[in-house]
Amino acid sequence: MQLPEDQIRAGHIPADLYHQLPPGTDLHKVVIVQQAPRSYTGPIVLTLVIAAGSVAVLLVIAFVVHTIAAATVSVLSATGGLSYTINRATRLRKDT
Repeated sequence: MQLPEDQIRAGHIPADLYHQLPPGTDLHKVVIVQQAPRSYTGPIVLTLVIAAGSVAVLLVIAFVVHTIAAATVSVLSATGGLSYTINRATRLRKDT
């Protein structure tokens, strides 16, 4: 039963409410209005947006830190204050 009209036609009254009605009440004219069930779509979407935003902020912070570190290394190496070398693993040649 979705609508109050359906409830009137069915004559359905829950047992716990039946005892609360005053004597002499016409049961066919009693309409019980219930609150709509809660929708969880909003809180779920909000949680996903907060999680995605947090990840995006962390990625931006990591990118900025990486850029600042690379710029610092390049400036210091250009001024002669620091040298930075990337060493690749070299294969050892065996003389046969």
